[in-house]
Amino acid sequence: MKNVDYTDRLLLRALQADASESLETLAARASISVNTCWRRVKRLEEAGIVQKRVALIDPERVGLGQTVFVAIRTREHSAGWVERFAKAVRAIPEVVEFYRMAGDVDYLLKVQVASVQDYDRVYRTLISRIDLADVSATFAMECIKNTTELPL
Repeated sequence: MKNVDYTDRLLLRALQADASESLETLAARASISVNTCWRRVKRLEEAGIVQKRVALIDPERVGLGQTVFVAIRTREHSAGWVERFAKAVRAIPEVVEFYRMAGDVDYLLKVQVASVQDYDRVYRTLISRIDLADVSATFAMECIKNTTELPL
């Protein structure tokens, strides 16, 4: 990480753990003044290192306890097709992560839904919007580790 020193890493670790902490608390953790802390956090945001601050929601508590990983193979790889595909996937709110892959699978989606029947509705929506060669779903049985914190 260019231009990110020990104090910045300390601030980033603290923000990843709890972005709602006050500047005073963050400054005390890093042993710096509140003004210095504010400037550093602002610089990290402006550099795009801190992209946004969000609340993490427990999917089960809001009725979205089924995680589905969807592997997609395509016949088409043109720029226009990829753009249409990305637009179709982005329009499906249940898709919470979307990756272009190397290897046997072209794309991988992480889908958060209430049930297998709910996933089927998402699947039908997806295939109605774009032609795909193969769609394979794997249903998670248990989440053993899930973190948004990067190892800084």
